[in-house]
Amino acid sequence: MLSGSSIGHRLVLTSFGESHGRSIGAVLDGCPAGLEIDEKYIQEMLDQRKPGQSVISTQRREGDVVEIISGVFRGQTTGAPITMLICNSDQRSRDYDDLRTKLRPGHSDYPALIKYNQHNDYRGGGRFSGRLTATHVMGGAIARKLLKTTLGIETNSYTVQIGKVRMERGFNEKMVGSIYKNEIRCPETRTAKIMREKILDAKRRGDSLGGIIESVTTNVPVGLGEPIFNSLESDLSGAMFSIPSVKGVEFGSGFEGSKLFGSENNDPYTIKGEKIVTKTNNSGGILGGISNGMPITMRVAFKPASSIAQRQSTVSIKTKKETVLQVKGRHDPCVVPRAPPVVDSLVALTIADHALLAGAIRPVL
Repeated sequence: MLSGSSIGHRLVLTSFGESHGRSIGAVLDGCPAGLEIDEKYIQEMLDQRKPGQSVISTQRREGDVVEIISGVFRGQTTGAPITMLICNSDQRSRDYDDLRTKLRPGHSDYPALIKYNQHNDYRGGGRFSGRLTATHVMGGAIARKLLKTTLGIETNSYTVQIGKVRMERGFNEKMVGSIYKNEIRCPETRTAKIMREKILDAKRRGDSLGGIIESVTTNVPVGLGEPIFNSLESDLSGAMFSIPSVKGVEFGSGFEGSKLFGSENNDPYTIKGEKIVTKTNNSGGILGGISNGMPITMRVAFKPASSIAQRQSTVSIKTKKETVLQVKGRHDPCVVPRAPPVVDSLVALTIADHALLAGAIRPVL
């Protein structure tokens, strides 16, 4: 039986642990030997995701300090599986006592309870918690380094929308340095301030907001992806849906493209230097499930966080009657600002996996 804890074909990431367990961790198998990597590099990316950094995120304060257990020697990968570990340190499991009998609206409590016959760890969402996205980042940090070192591929993900507030301009390379200059992770400073106020307003009302992360990956060679079931779009989409709260993924013109004529949505070819490119990029850099050399552009939609302070109607699994639940604990009023490094990581893992499959990255550096 498939466990659902691993992703990848040649570069395989396995995630383990629960939100309130002793630790969480990741094993990355298939990384070529000779890649320079250390805990500091992985830590820098984890620090972009970790909780408790601002008033717009959960106040659970985890250091998220990573320790490399295996697969790295003298600062370089050995070719063996790379095992990384983070110890949990700020659990407040008592906040979840009510959840033994009451189902949280919008959460996985009910289907998990049935699937695992009430043996699942419900504290903090257990295996279904956003806390586990730290394991994605551990593996993704190494994949990003591998792609940049071997192929010059770079991914930049950022907040493009919170609630109904959206960036006014399109993203460009000059904005890269601005993504992490504010806690919203939006490269438009003025828009980021408005987004922040919307999140704080929702928090004051005991509510939450959703939003959209946009991701742009450049320098991707032509030919990554396999037709039909292992297409680049299929695998990227599957990776994105491993992030809790994700409810939609689109590439290029996406759903807006469905409103256009073919003459408007097609990307005409042209020559730039000696390179074949397209004048527009409505395809999002992927055609037939295979990269076409243009930037891979993708948007990921996140629902509003389900754990809110307002009283909500639910049922008791003990009495089988309707009841009321007010979720306790420390929760994000909006998960989107912490998501860009997670999206970056999963994009990098997927593209590095396909680059290895295609032979674009040599087995030994």
